[in-house]
Amino acid sequence: MSLRFNEFAKRMHEIAIEKGWWSEKRRFGELIALMHSELSEALEEARNGKSPQTIYFEGEEPKGIPIEFADLIIRLADVCGKLGIDMDEAIRLKVEYNKKRPYRHGGKRL
Repeated sequence: MSLRFNEFAKRMHEIAIEKGWWSEKRRFGELIALMHSELSEALEEARNGKSPQTIYFEGEEPKGIPIEFADLIIRLADVCGKLGIDMDEAIRLKVEYNKKRPYRHGGKRL
């Protein structure tokens, strides 16, 4: 499996710096909360009756569940870029481990 998340993360972090999102020091908990907020926004879209495939616009701004998922991935990439996390390796290791796990990890329902 050949991934290039690290390259994406580096670019997302560069853009975040350019846009001023790292002008102040951030705590790790805040970074996690910001990622969580994107999932909460996706949930609100679903609660408002939007399908997971729907992208719509408010003016020029794209909205919808796919956009909130994109925001999550962008935020995650930015944080990985900032912290120097090798996500390519982490994903590779986790996928290989998951391949060895039993069906539903031994009986989990969710």
